[in-house]
Amino acid sequence: MNIIYIQLLVTACLVAVSCTLPGTFLVLRGTSLMSDAIGHAILLGIVLAFLATKNLHSPWIFIGATLVGIITAAATELLISTKRLMHDAAVGLVFPLLFSIAIIVINLYASSIHMDTDAALLGELAFTPFNKLIIQNIDYGPLSIWVMTGILILNILCIMLWYPTLKITTFNPDYAFTIGYQPHAIHYLLMTLTSITIVGAFDTAGAILVVAFMIIPPATAYLVTQRLSHMLIISCLFALITTITGCLVAHAYNVSIAGSIATINGIFFGLILSHQLLYKKHNYILTK
Repeated sequence: MNIIYIQLLVTACLVAVSCTLPGTFLVLRGTSLMSDAIGHAILLGIVLAFLATKNLHSPWIFIGATLVGIITAAATELLISTKRLMHDAAVGLVFPLLFSIAIIVINLYASSIHMDTDAALLGELAFTPFNKLIIQNIDYGPLSIWVMTGILILNILCIMLWYPTLKITTFNPDYAFTIGYQPHAIHYLLMTLTSITIVGAFDTAGAILVVAFMIIPPATAYLVTQRLSHMLIISCLFALITTITGCLVAHAYNVSIAGSIATINGIFFGLILSHQLLYKKHNYILTK
């Protein structure tokens, strides 16, 4: 295993854990589909920022995509507040509109942007070791490792700082409001972290794998523990195990890395769920 593959593996693991941390709270709040919505909608922010700056490496790309992610969350909440739409219906109205506009713009300007829909959806982890961070002719390694490390640290610090508030607003937002907390403010903090994480991971992993990391490891951890602190740790462990396994499978069979990781995540969840269902059925038979 050469240095390039190690860098790829490190990048994939950083993306996995960075996405899993905010994803845990999304799953518990019943808003996990927001990761899918934001993951698709930010494409519009990327395209619009490029059209404004004519530079795919401009920091405005990151800023524009993050803002569109936050706008997606705000628009969804606005529709829900009308009391005429459920959460899933609101999500289903907002992100297809923004994503469709982005696809149209990409098709119109594909020759100048050098971006296609396959790259946007699937990403390409295999190329991440070759996109280097170079400052004053000094090579500091893959840019994605530095970006995702910074995002991971940000997520950890925010969760540690606001852990009690996140916990109470997740499980009992009405009670949290009565004792002085602001559930809506915490919601938008979580949506901002989610947007930043998805934007940072978007170029590396693509929308599909990012959504898989946001939902499947936390959902798997939820099957084996009911404590939030344990769930955060276990979901990160699941994400690391499935990421490493997926990368090894992709390397062995020369197939898509993102596809392999997402598939292994799904298989892992299925195995845990099947085991629990069979164990529950076995106990039920014994007690009859």
